[in-house]
Amino acid sequence: MAHRFDALGADALVLFNRFYQPDVDLAKMEVTPNLTLSVPADMRLALHWIGILYGKIRANLAATSGIYQAYDVIKMVMAGADVTMLCSALMRYGITHIQKIEMETAAWLEEHGCSSLSEIKGRMSQKNCPDPSAFERSQYVRGLSSYTSLFPMRR
Repeated sequence: MAHRFDALGADALVLFNRFYQPDVDLAKMEVTPNLTLSVPADMRLALHWIGILYGKIRANLAATSGIYQAYDVIKMVMAGADVTMLCSALMRYGITHIQKIEMETAAWLEEHGCSSLSEIKGRMSQKNCPDPSAFERSQYVRGLSSYTSLFPMRR
């Protein structure tokens, strides 16, 4: 799908904006808004697909959902994001949270000898990371096979 949008001339793709999902109030018998803010774990889907798409399409890649701190921004850019967007973090912590993220991002870059985010962009994408198979389903299967349950299966 991303390749098709790219071929049609899309300038950018946003991965992945969350769908609005209303609820049903049984007492009032009506459909009601149900806003659930994202959590940091929500960024994994966008990280996965941005990492795969980086360098394979012309369109810019925008990351959204679950971005809360400087490390999240850095991870997304390293996967290949051109821009990161956040909303839930600002709703939880206020607009001044942007300054905190900026300062922590700048500190991380300096600590790692980088002068800008462009120096790290795509460094951990499927195209450039040390183990490109980490973005593939085989990693999921390996993860499942190494999983140890807290509750042993009964036979």
